[in-house]
Amino acid sequence: MTDSTTTRRDGSAPAPAATVPSLSPSDVRAERRRLIESIRALRRLLGGRRSFELADRRRLNREARDRDRAEAAHGKALQRIHERQARQEASLTRRLNGLDGKRDSQERQALAVLRRESIERTLGSTYLTSSEVNGIGKGLVRDLAAQGIRTAADFTRVSWGRAPNGKGGDVLYIHRTEGGKVHINGIGEHRGRPLMDWRRSAVASAEARAPRELPPDERHRIAEIIEAERTRLGQELAEVPRTAEAARAEAVRSHAEVFDRLAAGHREAADRARERRAEFDSMAEQLRDLQARLSAHIDRYGDAGRRVSRAQARALRPLPELPPLPGVPSPRTPADAPGPVSLTKPTDRTDALPAPGVRAGLGWLVPIVFLGLTAILGVGEPDATAPLSFRIGTRLVAFAITVELVRLWVPRRRWRTAGPMPSGTGPLTTGAFFALVAASIFADTDHDDGAGWAASVVSVVLVVLGTALRVRKGTGG
Repeated sequence: MTDSTTTRRDGSAPAPAATVPSLSPSDVRAERRRLIESIRALRRLLGGRRSFELADRRRLNREARDRDRAEAAHGKALQRIHERQARQEASLTRRLNGLDGKRDSQERQALAVLRRESIERTLGSTYLTSSEVNGIGKGLVRDLAAQGIRTAADFTRVSWGRAPNGKGGDVLYIHRTEGGKVHINGIGEHRGRPLMDWRRSAVASAEARAPRELPPDERHRIAEIIEAERTRLGQELAEVPRTAEAARAEAVRSHAEVFDRLAAGHREAADRARERRAEFDSMAEQLRDLQARLSAHIDRYGDAGRRVSRAQARALRPLPELPPLPGVPSPRTPADAPGPVSLTKPTDRTDALPAPGVRAGLGWLVPIVFLGLTAILGVGEPDATAPLSFRIGTRLVAFAITVELVRLWVPRRRWRTAGPMPSGTGPLTTGAFFALVAASIFADTDHDDGAGWAASVVSVVLVVLGTALRVRKGTGG
């Protein structure tokens, strides 16, 4: 028979029989096991809290990436709109500035057409007669007319060739204006030369009689066409900013819709995470209450046996502290601590987005690639006996220029830091290229002093020009 008298955990004697309800040892152990099982079940449920917090941190990181992608897409859209506006304005401005030259060109073309038509009419009215050409009588005139040659406009030139039947020597052919050539028996070298002299004289007379200025009505017509073109281009140029502004408004509206949709999804996920976190906090409070009840039960009824003592020791272990994860609000955060990051779109934003600019052109890849190859392969060194210092020096210079161009070009291709290449970069790069060419010429044993000095002079002029542009731009800025 076992002794039902038990001792407390601290070794003191149990309470007097008058203050302790009379429970059998089996009832004490049953109640003790019930509390321990409840604590075990809560511990198992709370074991998923760390996984939940890690998943919630991944959710916050994913939401931040979604916001960054939306901002990047919005910035790129604004950059494309700005570049398209800049290209259209530059094209229209260039066409407007070229209208004066276009007017002169159209006047010259119209005058050329007018003179050509006048010359053709004059030549068409200059008939071939026996009295006009020496050696050509009325019979030859009739033969020429039978072949379609009646005026100075009906043929262009004469040439020698083999006879049509292939027999005999060469004969004189007359080339008609409409195409083809004919041979007239009786017209050879002695009659062909006066025939061409007569035509040249008719052409000279027609050119002298052709108008040398456009009529006022024709000039007025061309001026009206140019002015209408100027008005149309001016309207298109004035429409470009409005179109770009409408595109920007549409991009902003689309960006706001995307951001609002993301924010709505983020708020819904945050609400679910908050509810789940509240459940974990409630289970943690329940666990602490059960541990307190288990401790009170142990203090009241003492030890319930060796098998239960190990289980109750594990049940009374304190709840492991979960370190607050970055971006995840802790349930034990003080009231005066800063709140979590808001998922809503800020409306009172003071820092403006970077202003988009015109990106540096892809044409700069040509000098970059060329100078990069020069830094690897050399500057052309046809002479194998070129000094080692020359080979190393030219490669280092080409490498330094390539690095500088890449340093200037790459940031100006990104939409956040877009912009044109610094003023004077083109002349400086071209001057460095001519300097390398001059060095290659001078390094050759059979070099041409004139070409080398010419390349040197061009290089110096370009470097001075590029430096002046760079300094003037920097001073103006």
